[in-house]
Formats: sequence, C-alpha cells, structure tokens
Amino acid sequence: MPARTGRPPKISKADIVSAAHRVIDEEGTQALTMRRLAREVGTTPMALYHHVRDKDELLLLLLDDYAAGVPRPEPQAGSADPGERIVAAAVAMRVALMDVPWIVEVLRADDLMSARALWYPEQIIDAAVQAGLTAEDAVDAYRIIWHYTAGEIAARAAAARRREDGRPTYRSQVFESLDAAQFPRIASLGGRWEELTARDTYAKGVRALVRGLLSPPPV
Repeated sequence: MPARTGRPPKISKADIVSAAHRVIDEEGTQALTMRRLAREVGTTPMALYHHVRDKDELLLLLLDDYAAGVPRPEPQAGSADPGERIVAAAVAMRVALMDVPWIVEVLRADDLMSARALWYPEQIIDAAVQAGLTAEDAVDAYRIIWHYTAGEIAARAAAARRREDGRPTYRSQVFESLDAAQFPRIASLGGRWEELTARDTYAKGVRALVRGLLSPPPV
C-alpha cells in the first residue's frame, strides 16, 4: 500500500475520545500514548496536540465523556436514613465503575478526576454529616468507602482476567494438598472455596463498613 501523502485528515475531539476508548478497551491505559492514538485516528502526534495538551488532558476527556453517560440515582436527602443513603451512593458508584476498571486505575492515583463524578462523594459526605460526623470525619468515611470499592473492583477484574487463561490456579493446587489438621476450618470448605469467594458480597461489606463508620466511638 502506498504511503499516504498530503495533509493529515481533519479530526475532532470526539474522534480522539472514541479512538482513545478503543485503545484502552483493547490494550489498557499503558498503551495509550499520543503516538499510538495518532496511528489509531490516522494522523500525526503533532496534529493531536491541537486538541489535547498531553495524556493527562486526554484521560480527563475520557473521564468526562464516561461520567456524562452514567445515570445517577435520585438523591434521597432529608428524610432517608443517612446510613442507607451512603450505601445507595456507594453501590451506585460501584455499578458505574465495575465494567471500566481502567477508570478505577486512573482514579486511584489521586490526581485526575472528572467534576461530573463528584456526585458520589457529595452524597456520601453529606449523609455522613447528617448522621453526626464532622466534615473531616465524613471525608475520612468517604475515602475509606472509596478504597474498599476501588480495591474490590480491581480484585474482581484481576480474577476475571486470570479465569480467562483457563489454566488451573495455584490456589486450587494449595487446597488440594491442604493439611486439615493445621487448617481445619478452611480445609472443610476447600471444595467450595472458589464458589464461596466468587460471591458478590459488596453490598453486605459496604453496609457493615458504613455501620462501623457511623457508630459512636467507645468511651
């Protein structure tokens, strides 16, 4: 095929965002470079810089684009139980991020964030203050819930990738040779361990977490 000559085709931010999503979905955030993206849209890296300053700005565009399309539950301020408001917001946050673990990876760096996504911390912090926490403690509560949520999503994503390999896991080999005298409880569950640990316990876990965060400290 002859090399393309002449001026690169005109591109828009929408073209760039769409191409960047494709690269991340197929190859992950590490593969998203300006050079790789330029190849995807059939232009030059220099042409991209007319639209986005660097990779961070590109990731912000992607975060905004995704957040704009995520439906949010109606806020239940005022009459609703604050603990249940927190749980509902946490569950909604997890649902929004479960299928896009790359976003969790970006957000865990504590640098980039879309303002559109601030609905979740706003709901959680407001409900925590309503429950009697100080603003500082409410932020702590949100951060604890966020770390739990992000870790749970990342762990499930990693497990899903491992299952796609189709190879026996090292964990299964360990359970096959487990010493029942040393680990009686776990050995008794060994045959069901994979089934039990694959269950979705997020709502149960976050509800217990919220209950503890809102409980008054022991005197």
